[in-house]
Amino acid sequence: MESKTKNKQTRAQIAAMVARAFDGMALAEGEDAILEMKDGWFNVSYRIRLADGREVVLKIAPPKGAEVMQYEKNIMATEVATMRLVQQNPAIPVPEIYFFDTAHDLCDADYFFMEMMHGDSLEHVSTSLPSETLTAVNHHIGQIIREINQFPGTYFGYDGNPDLRGDTWKETFITIVEAVLADAARKNVQFDFGYDELRAVVHKHAPALDEITKPCLVHWDAWNPNFFVENGRISGIIDFERALWAEPLMEAHFRPLLGDSATSQMHGYGKTSFTFAEEQRKNLYSLHLALVMNTECFYRNYDTDDIFNFSRQYIADTMAWLQAN
Repeated sequence: MESKTKNKQTRAQIAAMVARAFDGMALAEGEDAILEMKDGWFNVSYRIRLADGREVVLKIAPPKGAEVMQYEKNIMATEVATMRLVQQNPAIPVPEIYFFDTAHDLCDADYFFMEMMHGDSLEHVSTSLPSETLTAVNHHIGQIIREINQFPGTYFGYDGNPDLRGDTWKETFITIVEAVLADAARKNVQFDFGYDELRAVVHKHAPALDEITKPCLVHWDAWNPNFFVENGRISGIIDFERALWAEPLMEAHFRPLLGDSATSQMHGYGKTSFTFAEEQRKNLYSLHLALVMNTECFYRNYDTDDIFNFSRQYIADTMAWLQAN
C-alpha cells in the first residue's frame, strides 16, 4: 500500500527539476534514468542519472496539505540545514546538498538534490558482514554520532516548528511529548495506557531533565537503514530530517532496540555507564520514541501491523520501568 505522504512526480516534472538544479542539464536516456528508492515512508526519493553520466538523489517532501505529525513540520528544511551544518566536520560522512528548491512552481513541495552515497545500506548487509567487521562498523557509528552531538544549539527543540522549542530541556521535552499525544488524539489513537497515565510518568521523572542545560545537535533517526558501508567503514549517513536540539541520550544507540550493535556503538561513542537520572531520561526518550512509532501508524499506510505491534510492546515495557522506578 502506498504511503499517504509520498509525493510522486512525472518524468517531465523531474526533468524540469533537474534542468533547474544543474544549469540546464538533461536526464539520461532510458527509463532507468529515474529509479524510485522505496525504503522510506515519508518523502519520496529517486535515484537520478544525468545526461553526463552523474548519478544523484532527488528527495521530495510530502505534498502541501498532507497530514503529518507536529514535529514533522518543515522537516525537509531542517534536513538540508542540518546536513550543510555537519558537513563542516569531515569526520561526519554526509552527502553534499547540490540544490534545494522551495519555490513550489515545478513541484508542489520542497525538494532537493544530493550526492549519491557509495557503499551498501547497513540494513541490507549487516547480517552478511563478518562479526569483527560489524563490530568495527558499529564502533565507527558511535564515533560519528559523537561528532554530530558536538554542534551546540541556542535553544531546545525543533528547527521546523517554533511551537516545539524552549529555553529549558524539561519544558521543551514535555511540550514535545504533549504534541505527540495531541497528534494521537487527533487520530483517536487508543494506547494500552490512558493519556493521563502516560503524562503522569513523564512528570514523575521530569526532574531528571533539569540536568540538561546545553542543547546539542541530535540526529535521533540513526538506525541501520540510514548508514552506508564500504570497505568495512561507514561511508555515509543520511536522513537528518528529524534532527533536533536536545540531549545526546536521545540518540538511537541509547535505545534498547539494537542489541549487541548498541553496545558496540556506545563503546565507539565513549558512553557505556549511566547514572540513575540518565536511566530515567533514557526511558523517557524510549517512551517518546515508542509513542511516535505507534502514532505514525495512523498517519501512514504501512503494509503490515509489525510497527504497530512492536511499538505497543515497547510502550508497555518502557511504562513498566517508569512506573516501577
